[in-house]
Amino acid sequence: MADLPEEVRRLVRAIEAFEDIEDDEACAVAVSEALAQWPDHHSKLRELRQRRVQALKASGRTWAEIGQLLGGISAARAQQIGAGLSGASRKKRDQAAE
Repeated sequence: MADLPEEVRRLVRAIEAFEDIEDDEACAVAVSEALAQWPDHHSKLRELRQRRVQALKASGRTWAEIGQLLGGISAARAQQIGAGLSGASRKKRDQAAE
């Protein structure tokens, strides 16, 4: 985990901290509250990534380079991220095309 950005390490540690809650009821409630908040934060993270990927592309990076930066994903997937397409939206698009 040492090679991860500090923000990612802090997020992972915060999630792992739920396991340290000894009281089962308190833990279940805390996790439920975090999960209830997650959809909004997930959307914010996806939008932030999309904006930054678009900025990388505008600065002259290729889709292949961006894919490598994002963990070795394909150039096509990097382009989909830049367009705001999630796995779910790609499936819907593909199903509509059938």
